[in-house]
Amino acid sequence: MIYTIAILLSLVGYFVIGHLAGRRVKGLDDYLVAGRNAPTFFILGTLVASYLSTSAFLGETGFAYQGYPFVMLIFAAVSTSGCLLGALVFGRYLRRSGAKTVPEFFGKRFASRRVQVIAGLTTVIGLGAYLLGVMQGAGIMFAELTGMPYWVGLVLVWATYTGFILYSGSPGVMLTDTIMFVIFSLAAVGGSLYVIQDLGGWSGVVEGLLTQTDKPGIALWHGVIEGPDASFSSPGEALVWGLTLGLVWAAVLAASPWQSSRYLMARNEHVVMRSAMLTAVALGVFYALMMMTGAAINLYDPTLDPERSMVWVALNILPAWLGVVILTGVFAAGLSSCSTFLSIIGFSLSNDILPASLDEKSALRKSRIAVLAAGLIALLLALFQPPAVMAVVWFAATLFASSWGPVALMSIWSQRITATGASWGLAVGFVGNLILSLMVQAEWVSLPVYLHPVLLSTLMALAAIALASALTRVSPSEADYRAFLHEFDARALSSWVSGTRWIALCTMLSGVAIGVFLWQQYAVTLAGYAERFGLSAGAIQGGYLLAVGCGGMLLLAGAVGYRVVRPRPHRAAAAHTVTADTTS
Repeated sequence: MIYTIAILLSLVGYFVIGHLAGRRVKGLDDYLVAGRNAPTFFILGTLVASYLSTSAFLGETGFAYQGYPFVMLIFAAVSTSGCLLGALVFGRYLRRSGAKTVPEFFGKRFASRRVQVIAGLTTVIGLGAYLLGVMQGAGIMFAELTGMPYWVGLVLVWATYTGFILYSGSPGVMLTDTIMFVIFSLAAVGGSLYVIQDLGGWSGVVEGLLTQTDKPGIALWHGVIEGPDASFSSPGEALVWGLTLGLVWAAVLAASPWQSSRYLMARNEHVVMRSAMLTAVALGVFYALMMMTGAAINLYDPTLDPERSMVWVALNILPAWLGVVILTGVFAAGLSSCSTFLSIIGFSLSNDILPASLDEKSALRKSRIAVLAAGLIALLLALFQPPAVMAVVWFAATLFASSWGPVALMSIWSQRITATGASWGLAVGFVGNLILSLMVQAEWVSLPVYLHPVLLSTLMALAAIALASALTRVSPSEADYRAFLHEFDARALSSWVSGTRWIALCTMLSGVAIGVFLWQQYAVTLAGYAERFGLSAGAIQGGYLLAVGCGGMLLLAGAVGYRVVRPRPHRAAAAHTVTADTTS
C-alpha cells in the first residue's frame, strides 16, 4: 500500500510542478527552449534524466545481474566520454545557432527545408520508438508496485507527463527533470550502498560472486562466457562488445536529439560545457555503483527475471523507506524520459515537419496539438505492443548514432558537406540501421560482434555523404552559416572561463578518484583471491586495466575540456571580421 501511495503522490506532484512552471511560458521561445536562460544545474539535471530511463535502472542493471557488470563498466567508460566531447565539438556550436530544435539547426546550417524535414522525420520515428520503450518500463514499474493492471499504469503515466507538457513545454520538462534527477540519484546511491554493505562491502561482494556457481565468471571483467545462457563466447568478444557499443552510445550522447537539444536551453555555451562535464561525472558514478549492485543481487537470489531484479530488491531487501525512495526514483527516471521524448517529438512535428505558422500564437497552439497527437499515438502503441524495455530503447537510440552522428559532426567541421550530402546521410544512416537491425532480429543475417548494424550503417551514411557532396556544390549560404558558427567573441564570456576550468579540474579529479576506487576495491580485492579461486593472470590484469580505463576516460575528458576553454577568440572570427570590413 505504501508503494501505491508514493507512486500516486509522485504523479500528482510532478503534474503540479510542471503546471506551475507553465506560468513562465509567454511565447514560443519559452515553450520550446525555456527562454534560452537555463543555468548549469538545470541543464545537468535534464541531461542525466533524459539519458537514465527505466532502461538503465531495469534493463542495464538487469544485464549486470545476468552476468556482465564490468562489461557494462567498459561500455559506460567509453560512452560517457561522449557527453563532454559532444558538447565541445557540436553542442556549443548548436547553442550559438539560436535554433529552436536540432532539425531546425540542420535546416539553417544547410539552407535547406528538405534537410530540416528529414531530420524532423527521423526524430519523430526514432524517438517514438524510444518513448514506447520507456513508457512500457514505467507501466511495468507501476503494475509491480501497485498491483493494478499494466494498462492503468500506462494511462496514468501518459496523462501526467502529457498534461504538464501541453501547458508548460520545455520549462516544465526541465524543472521536473531536475527534481527527478535529484530523487533517482539519491535512490541509486542509497540503494546501492545499502545492498553492497549488507553483503559485506565490495570485498564481500567480490568474494561471494567468485564463490557462487550459478553464473561462473560474473566477478571477472569479461563476465559469464560459459554455458548456454552466456551472451559472449570469449573475453575478446565481451571486450569488443563493450568498446563498440560504448563508441555507439558516445555518438548518441554527443548528437542525439534528446541530449543535444538540451543545450538549446542553456544560458550560454559555458553552461553547455559545464553541464556536459558534470553529466559525465554523474553517469560515471551511477554506473560504478549500479552495475556492481546488479551483480550483487545474485547473492540474494540468482533466479530472478533480470529486468525486475532491482524491483525485487526494493520490495524484499531494502528497508521500507529506502525501498520507497529507490522505486519512486526508478519511476521518476522513466517519467522524465517520457516527458523529454514526447516534448521533442511534438516540437519537431510542429516546428520542422508541418507548414510554418503565420504568427507566434498559432505556432504555440500548433505545438500543443502536435504534443497531444504524438502522445495519444504513443499510448495506443504502448498498450498493444508487448513490453521489451532494453531491446526497444537500445534499438531506437542507436538509430541516431548512424544517421545524426556523421551529419552533426560534419556540419561543424567539414567545409565540403552539402545539403544534398546531409539529406542522404541522414536518410541512409537511419534507414540502413533500421533494416539491418530488423534483419538481425529476425535472424535473416548473423553479424559478428565487431560488425554491429550501427557501424555498418554509419559507414553507409559516410559513403552517401561523400558521394552526394562530391556531385553537388556548397552554396554561399551554407559556407556563410558555417563561418558564423565558428565566430566567437571570447571577451563577452571571459568572466565564465575560470569557473568552467574549475569544473574541468573537478572532472579530472573525479576520474582519478573513480580509478583509484576501482583499483583498490575491485582489482586489488580480486588479486587477493587469485590463488584461492585459481584466477588467471589475464583476469587479474583485466581488473587493473578496467580501473585505469574507467578513471582514465573521465580524466582525459576533463583535460580536453580544460584545454578547450581559452580566454581568446577563435581565428575564424577574426577572418570573418576582415572579410566583412573588406566587403563594406
